[in-house]
Amino acid sequence: MSHETGRPGEPPASPSRVDLTGEAADLLRRLTGLHGPLMFHQSGGCCDGSSPMCFPAGDFRTSEADVQLADLVVDGLPEPVPFWMSVAQHAYWKHTHLTVDVVRGRGSGFSVEAPEGVRFLIRSRLFSDEESAAALGLEPPRVG
Repeated sequence: MSHETGRPGEPPASPSRVDLTGEAADLLRRLTGLHGPLMFHQSGGCCDGSSPMCFPAGDFRTSEADVQLADLVVDGLPEPVPFWMSVAQHAYWKHTHLTVDVVRGRGSGFSVEAPEGVRFLIRSRLFSDEESAAALGLEPPRVG
């Protein structure tokens, strides 16, 4: 199953935690040609630390402080691109669908796309109650 979507924030046919826009997938193909297999990490830090950082696979060491949300399947790449997030950030975003997109402008982080004059960006939407309960096994939040 491919995790590329047509428009940022558009609900996918079947719920997933993380998807890619076509432009993000194109950039990942180009960057994989330059750097080899890649990975994402979303820390939730301030400023550019709030953006997803893309590294050569294994260059960012994950630990028990991180959760793997997805293996992003990109047509034309030999292996999926893992998407990791800090446990603390996941606590805030566990009810949120994420779409990795690309915008013009250079971030100030260590992400491999920085020299390209673009940066990865997260677009998000809340999961519907149906997506949360059925596909993701999440209970809808209690209110009032």
